[in-house]
Amino acid sequence: MNCICVIFDLDGTLVDSERLCNQAFLDLLPELPDTVELLTRRYRGKKLASILVDIESQLCQTLPDTFEQHYRQRVAELFSHELKPMPGVLEMLEATHFPKCIASSGPPLKIHQALQISGLASYFGDNIFSSYEVGSWKPEPGLFQYAANSMGFVPSQCVVVEDSEVGIEAAEAAGMKAFQYVPYGETVLCQGGTPFDDMSQLPHLLAHFANNSQRSTLA
Repeated sequence: MNCICVIFDLDGTLVDSERLCNQAFLDLLPELPDTVELLTRRYRGKKLASILVDIESQLCQTLPDTFEQHYRQRVAELFSHELKPMPGVLEMLEATHFPKCIASSGPPLKIHQALQISGLASYFGDNIFSSYEVGSWKPEPGLFQYAANSMGFVPSQCVVVEDSEVGIEAAEAAGMKAFQYVPYGETVLCQGGTPFDDMSQLPHLLAHFANNSQRSTLA
């Protein structure tokens, strides 16, 4: 039954990368006063350019032109040694037989590296969409709309699986159903998505949405 398409966010949803991405800031900018946990909550799902502006404001200084390059290199190093799938993701993907894709705010190189290291690349093939290629960043709906169109689905047939508030906002703006992954006992910050805290719950949620979608189509 291919009546729905599942659009997955990557960082913090499929791979446990948010901590590593924010650790890279602390490694390069030890003068930052915040912990990894605080940075993760503040910057979850945000565009890197916006994050760098906020960091400059906090530090009351302009970052060097080479900072982004050094940051990307440090993230790649951390990924190569420490990146893992989120708990239960491999089993969830094995049990999820709907068409699926990745729609991430990260650059293509980072997306592909994360999928290869975590062992998830084979589940998505070429169905990978990046804000850097599409030119739209969450909470704008453009990335999800582009992914849906490329996969051959209309928005009402799409489910977005996200961990960030901006991602849920983007899904709603795109006219798509949203499931918000809330791991590790974190607080649900937005009311738009249907929250779940264990990847083993997702196949059932997707099947339920697919059944409802099929009934709506038949009606």
